[in-house]
Amino acid sequence: MAGTSRWRWLIGQLWGRLWFRSTLFSLGGIAAALGAVAIGPFVPSGASRQIGADAVGDILGILAASMLTVATFSLSTLVAAYAAATNTATPRATTLLMEDSTAQNALGTFIGAFLFSMVGIIALSTGLYGEEGRLVLFLATLVVVALVVITLLRWFDRLPRMGRMSETMSRVEEAAAEALRERAWSPHLGGTPARPEPPPGGHAIRAEGTGYVVHLDLEALEKAASGLGGLQLQAVPGKHVHRNAVLGWTRAAPDAGAEDAIRAAILLGADRSFRQDPRFGLLVLSEIASRALSDAVNDAGTAIRVLAGGLQVFDAWCHPGKPPGDLPRYPSLAIPALDPRELVEDLYRPIARAGAANPAVMERLLKSLAALPEIGGDPLRAPAEAEARRALALAEAAIGPGEDHTALRALAPPWR
Repeated sequence: MAGTSRWRWLIGQLWGRLWFRSTLFSLGGIAAALGAVAIGPFVPSGASRQIGADAVGDILGILAASMLTVATFSLSTLVAAYAAATNTATPRATTLLMEDSTAQNALGTFIGAFLFSMVGIIALSTGLYGEEGRLVLFLATLVVVALVVITLLRWFDRLPRMGRMSETMSRVEEAAAEALRERAWSPHLGGTPARPEPPPGGHAIRAEGTGYVVHLDLEALEKAASGLGGLQLQAVPGKHVHRNAVLGWTRAAPDAGAEDAIRAAILLGADRSFRQDPRFGLLVLSEIASRALSDAVNDAGTAIRVLAGGLQVFDAWCHPGKPPGDLPRYPSLAIPALDPRELVEDLYRPIARAGAANPAVMERLLKSLAALPEIGGDPLRAPAEAEARRALALAEAAIGPGEDHTALRALAPPWR
């Protein structure tokens, strides 16, 4: 999350990369194969002949040949799933598919088993193991085979769903709901509420680059702000800033070192993140619905499914399961909370524009907006009513008079 240190955040980013986890599995496979050389001297003499560990070379040969084929097939399947999600849903959703733990573990296991087999075969050919070492290698091979079988079963269960529209939408909904739920637990990211206007006599901290705010190192910001009378942040995760844009205001004039420390704690990047940016998931859902409503696709069912999932996301934000934290962890930081109006606009406004001429979509959209005040109460009432009136005006202009127009007017706000 945004509050983690920069190094911990970077490690978390690496852990979500496909190559990083595969590398760890590969190193584990090599270590397991070579570890048999060190463990071999501790095995009782003659035990290998009793178990028949001489056959380990044949097993390793079969494992090496099969794992290379399975790893190549799995990688090609992942690429096809990414392409399918890009073409049918949105390119922004492929990030979630690339971070799928089942796929990463499967590919890492196959590559690790392949390297384990290759190193074992090479070591056997050079005579490194001896009789006792071959027994250890034989037992390690059995463990690897068991892991491969379990991984294959899980992977074959996962494969039919990879890249499908329903699976992609579910992943986006889960990511958006989780991000909003965590933000509901900590509305100000551990800081204090921020005012909409700059503090009197505040000193602006300006950006020296352009990009999206992808991470806040709140511990570093708290340390820098504590000697400056406090810092009111303007740049929160998901916000796009440009060079010389205001990142925040300090009450006291900072020196060059303090300004650099604040800028270094606000990390900019080219792409938004589902975990760091709660609004991004809603924007991706609206993008999926808008693409489905385009003339080239004309799939109203997908847009209706997105609207249903959007209500679940708002429900996760309004009812996160535990109350927000009471005491701020970073008292020197003032951080703005999420704006309900922006959240409602992120999801519903693009869908209203794309589906204005479709009565079924607009009816479901107005019903969804009417449900928001029942889910979230007064904070969502005004934004939902404003967006419903705007959507109704678009529908009236696109559909024209008739039964559909009358039915939509019956769903117009204000709602009781």
